[in-house]
Amino acid sequence: MRLPFTHTQIPTHIRSARFIARKEWIVIGADDGFIRVYNYNTMENIIEFKAHSDFIRSLIVHPSQSYLLSASDDKHIKLWDWEKGWECTKTFEGHEHYVMQLAFNPRDANVFASASLDRTIKFWDLGSLDLRSSINGHTEGLNSVEFFEDDGKLYILTGSDDHTAKVWDYESMTCVQTLESHTHNVTSFQCVKPDASFIITGSEDQTVRVWNAKTYNLDHVFTSKLGRVWTIGFIEDSSKIILGCDEGMLVGQLISIGY
Repeated sequence: MRLPFTHTQIPTHIRSARFIARKEWIVIGADDGFIRVYNYNTMENIIEFKAHSDFIRSLIVHPSQSYLLSASDDKHIKLWDWEKGWECTKTFEGHEHYVMQLAFNPRDANVFASASLDRTIKFWDLGSLDLRSSINGHTEGLNSVEFFEDDGKLYILTGSDDHTAKVWDYESMTCVQTLESHTHNVTSFQCVKPDASFIITGSEDQTVRVWNAKTYNLDHVFTSKLGRVWTIGFIEDSSKIILGCDEGMLVGQLISIGY
C-alpha cells in the first residue's frame, strides 16, 4: 500500500479533520480555535475563521445539508452553514466540561449525540436549542461516542476515562453491555462488519481490543509498539484498519475467524 501525502503546514495542533467530498474540501479543527477549509485537490485555503475560544475537539459533516458541527473545550457545540458564508446558525449549550466528540444519528440526521468530560452523553435536534435527553452512565469523563446498527436495532457506543466502553440501546437509553478489559482511558473505537460484527476499541494502555458485537466476548488484543492509541479508522468494504498512535500510524488487517 502506498500513502502519498501532500504536506500543508498549520501553525497549531490539529485534533479533527473531515472530508466534504461533494465540495472537494478538507475541513480541519485546531487548538487555536480556528476552522480551516482546503480544496483537497489543490490544497488551496478556501477559508479560515475563529470558531471557538478553546481547542476544537470534533467536527462532523451533515450527510445531505450544508452543515458542519464543531465541538470544543469551550463547552459549546456550534452549527455552521457553508451555503450562508460559514455563518454560525446555532450554538448548543449544556455541557459542563470539554465536549470531546459528536456523532449524527444514521436514521435521523437531524439528531446528533455529544460526549463530554462531564460524564454525559447528550442528544440534540438541529431544529431546536433545547436538549432532547441526556445519559450519565460512566464514572469518569467520556472521550468518544458513535451510533451503530446491528440486526435492525440502533445502538450507541461510548468510551470513557473509567477504562470502559459501553453499548447502549438507543430506544430505551439503557446500557446493554459494559466492555471491561482496558487498563487505561478508552480513547476511540470502530464498529465494523467484514464477515461478522466487531467492535474495536483503542486505549491509552497501548492496546486495541476486538470484541464480538453479538456476544460482546473479547476476541483479540493487539499491543501497539508506537505508544498510546488515539484514533481508529476502518476502510469500508475491506478488512483494513488504521491506528493513530503517539509515535506514528499503523495499518493492519482484521481477519475473521468465523462464528
